[in-house]
Amino acid sequence: MKKFICILAALTVLVSGARADEGMWMLPLLQKMNAKMLEAEGCRLTPDQIYSINHSSLKDAVVQFGGGCTGEIISNEGLLVTNHHCGYASIQQLSSIEHDYLKDGYWAMNRSEELPVKGLTVTFLEYMEDVTDEFNAARKKAEKMYRDSTDNEALVADYLNRNVYDRIISEAEEEYPHCEAYILPFYNNNVYYLIVYKKYRDIRFVGAPPSSIGKFGADTDNWMWPRHTGDFSMFRVYADKDNNPADYSEDNVPYIPKQSLKISLKGIQEGDYTMIMGYPGSTVRFQTVPELENMLTQNDIRIAARTIRQDLMLEDMLADPAVKIQYANKYAGSTNGWKKWKGMKIAFDKLDIIGRAEEEEAAFTEWAGSSRKRAEKYGHALDTIRNAVARLTAPYSVYTTVSESVARIELVSFAMKCNAALADSTQEAADAAIGVISGYYKDYSEPTDRKIAKGLLKFYRDNVAPEHYLQGLGEDFATMDIDAYVDSLFDNSIFTSLDRLKAEVAAGGASIITNDPAIALGMACNRVLDKSYAEMLGALRSLEKGRTAYTAGLMEWKKGEPSYPDANFTMRLTYGSVKSYSPADAVLYRYYTTLDGVMEKEDPDNWEFVVPAKLKELWKAGDFGDYAMADGKMPVAFLTDNDITGGNSGSPVLNADGELVGLAFDGNWESMSSDVMFEPELQRCICVDIRYVLFIMDKFGGAGYLLDEMDIVR
Repeated sequence: MKKFICILAALTVLVSGARADEGMWMLPLLQKMNAKMLEAEGCRLTPDQIYSINHSSLKDAVVQFGGGCTGEIISNEGLLVTNHHCGYASIQQLSSIEHDYLKDGYWAMNRSEELPVKGLTVTFLEYMEDVTDEFNAARKKAEKMYRDSTDNEALVADYLNRNVYDRIISEAEEEYPHCEAYILPFYNNNVYYLIVYKKYRDIRFVGAPPSSIGKFGADTDNWMWPRHTGDFSMFRVYADKDNNPADYSEDNVPYIPKQSLKISLKGIQEGDYTMIMGYPGSTVRFQTVPELENMLTQNDIRIAARTIRQDLMLEDMLADPAVKIQYANKYAGSTNGWKKWKGMKIAFDKLDIIGRAEEEEAAFTEWAGSSRKRAEKYGHALDTIRNAVARLTAPYSVYTTVSESVARIELVSFAMKCNAALADSTQEAADAAIGVISGYYKDYSEPTDRKIAKGLLKFYRDNVAPEHYLQGLGEDFATMDIDAYVDSLFDNSIFTSLDRLKAEVAAGGASIITNDPAIALGMACNRVLDKSYAEMLGALRSLEKGRTAYTAGLMEWKKGEPSYPDANFTMRLTYGSVKSYSPADAVLYRYYTTLDGVMEKEDPDNWEFVVPAKLKELWKAGDFGDYAMADGKMPVAFLTDNDITGGNSGSPVLNADGELVGLAFDGNWESMSSDVMFEPELQRCICVDIRYVLFIMDKFGGAGYLLDEMDIVR
């Protein structure tokens, strides 16, 4: 099976001439590009101790947690720590009214109390190899073979799939048993790496603080400093008796890692060297002006739609504890992007991101135009991008609007997924299709979804032109009473509860699924999505070609300078230091916060700032043990200038000796444009201090026994 991943919507581009504290550096290139700088900045490890495929190194202790976070192994018995917000979905999945682990927290007091998390995976990087030369040679051969064919692009792609991707991947997976191999593009399809991962499937929840600690400050404090969130959770990786990945079994045993991280209680000081290893998700550091403007346009649509959905969710969550559990992860996932996009828009204006991008493009154009050869190769790139975006923006806006509104109605999603899974009209097929969606109902509130459906359908009608109105609903979308339509939809749909779905299908057969009114709404939604995407496709292909040429030009322009590709969920290293910052005139933000600040923020009438009674007791008693700072105060969070983005959540913050001093969990409000441009004076990584993590685990949670399996440096 082909496992080649090409990210069309966010193609990887070159970032070069980077500052010491800027850059998401590729691990195989550390020796070549970063060895001298690492030493100069204060790192006491060699690149080979950080990353090696020949022996154990720090990279063996760093994992991709789930599908979008980072975690690290902190014992030789598979104990893993990551952020609370990274474990949030798993904790929510395990929670109920009777056992609300989000609200109350949880700590297993022995291995038998560790809770298996269905579907959760932890992935280790086994091997990376640059296969660009092999790919380019095969492409050159294929282009020559098929140069006279009318469909030469498709034939070349097929040749590469069969003779490069499939072959390399098959050989790698044979050489690395129990592993999965991929070929990923970097530098906007100019460089290709074979990457081999080993994915573990038996992951068990060990413990986490209550949300009043792990999510303290919630949405108000998200992306903000000063910060006082104990953003951590712990899990354990299990393997079969041979230490290989296996599905959950009582016979599985704790995973024995190649390397685990030492934990430092020595603390941090301003200016101390720090490095972060992790899986940053996506940056767009060299997007062009038209692309940036389009991004802001799409973000405005997302912000407006999510405001409606989130307000309605929160209203029901605060009114009903059951709904609060059901929608906790949905709400958190939505608000995180929503607030980031709002901050990004402010940062774009304040930091003149568009103006600075225009200057960069003008300099590139001057360089490309100063040589006839370069002008022929790269002179068209920016015009190609500009024209493509001009064609893309309108259909993309429709696509975003329907994706953030009609497509977010859960009832419709359930119906469409069930219908898609229906293989035939037999009862057995119907039962199987119901099984596909049955798990969703645990976290579903029909009254909440009904309210959201009304709000989002109104939003859609108010924000698209009439030619994009929904069709086939039995009445005119332009004039219909949306509240009445939604009430009729929910009253008559069989998908409002699992019990109703099973009973109706048992009585009426499989055809009742296909004829449900929610299917009609889903089909209407899909018609808009399909039409919009079809209109986007040509522009996207042109955009890809323009980006490819632009990136090739950037690589030639900056040749010889250290460079890193945009983030794409592959493991990277960023290095910098502990650092305060000044967000405005006469304002200086100190580099750390303490438990005193938690108490200063306490508001028992605001769910975001409730402080547990036991934490207040520990604070009053000053019972901080070995975790206190020299002045006796309890540290909570600290700042570094490391270069991170989404996906780095949970990443280990390491000192000069590679010891764990904290966990990265957020960026700061003043640099919300950091995915586009690094801001050395403003951009900060917000980290939870490992001393606070252990204090909460030990003194608050009563799980100090876990310290026995950790390697702690005092």
